[in-house]
Amino acid sequence: MMAAAAARLLSGASRKCCRAPSPRCSQSRSLSSGESQQEVNDDDVRSVSQSASSASAGLRPPPRLRPLALLIVTGGCYLGYQQYKWRGQQDEEAAPHLATPTQVALYRTFPTRLVSRAWGRLNGLDLPTWLRKPVYSLYIWTFGVNMQEAAVEDLHHYKNLGEFFRRRLKPAVRPVCAASCLTSPADGRILHFGRVQNSQVEQVKGVTYSLENFLGPPSRPSPDPTSFQDRLLSSPDRALFHVVVYLAPGDYHCFHSPADWRVELRRHFPGSLMSVNPGVARWVKELFCLNERVVLSGQWRHGFFSLTAVGATNVGSIRVYFDQELRTNAPRYSKGSFQDRSYVAAGDQVKTGEGGVALRKGEPVGEFNLGSTIVLLFEAPADFTFDLQPGQRIRMGETLGSF
Repeated sequence: MMAAAAARLLSGASRKCCRAPSPRCSQSRSLSSGESQQEVNDDDVRSVSQSASSASAGLRPPPRLRPLALLIVTGGCYLGYQQYKWRGQQDEEAAPHLATPTQVALYRTFPTRLVSRAWGRLNGLDLPTWLRKPVYSLYIWTFGVNMQEAAVEDLHHYKNLGEFFRRRLKPAVRPVCAASCLTSPADGRILHFGRVQNSQVEQVKGVTYSLENFLGPPSRPSPDPTSFQDRLLSSPDRALFHVVVYLAPGDYHCFHSPADWRVELRRHFPGSLMSVNPGVARWVKELFCLNERVVLSGQWRHGFFSLTAVGATNVGSIRVYFDQELRTNAPRYSKGSFQDRSYVAAGDQVKTGEGGVALRKGEPVGEFNLGSTIVLLFEAPADFTFDLQPGQRIRMGETLGSF
């Protein structure tokens, strides 16, 4: 009993000491006491809280990194790792090794659409001002972004990753070649270019996809038994050409009109969101036909013309500035389906002239939330020649070819 009384006396003395006004004494007890958390009474908790408030009144503690910030940094590191692998493979000229149908089916089971929607929401979350510069600086260093070209170079200006990805450029840094009738729609790398043969388009050298699968069936079926490619051409002495521009994550993410033309139809294909980097393009046949895409088709002075924005992993959001009805990467869709919108008889939401939406060369058309791919398919005289090399870097407004 003497021992028990002594223990109670010591315990009471310890509590009295902890209730002293010194903040250090209060914090010391909460850290060094042998009692469990459950044994601390309400008075002790209030004492510790008041002491902590008193200590923080004169000096504000530094902000702590929150889970959201950790997730953003981790995602940036993952993207950097993927870009690093791609840079190591981009100059390889090895023959394509195509995936089997089973491998493609397994790849398509990955929840890339869900991940892309989550990434899109994450991009829209505002970052604390103190975190913006380190996060954006990591991205700039990883992907080689040239911020001197940005209209606003101050990294603190961009509230979230989405604003940073869609940053505008200074007007003078992307002059549009006035002498060329066809210019690059975006910054990026030339993945492939050439003539379309037998209604087959080369995705990369040695890997093709179906022209009809990519563009979809004719909006006006014809009883003419000629090939799909021939039905697109306005004259038999002309040819159909294509060029693919791959936008890496560090590139300027907006795309512009490559020529003076009229957009008559928008066709939206919901689909997968597999990666479109060159390594995957060599591996998955008809990759551009499987992925979600938005096809803008119409006419230019030489006949048929189309610009297609192809979605990719983390790039489910494709925006077309003159079409507010377009919604991409919806949670549910029917495989093989597509939605058409004619601009020839459009309403007030779209500024249309006679025959569709008139676009001028170099005019902004739309944007991605991250890097992706633009595919141009166009009719031209047979003597059209590309002024390009496979794999070369190109900037928006630079010439693609000439007659």
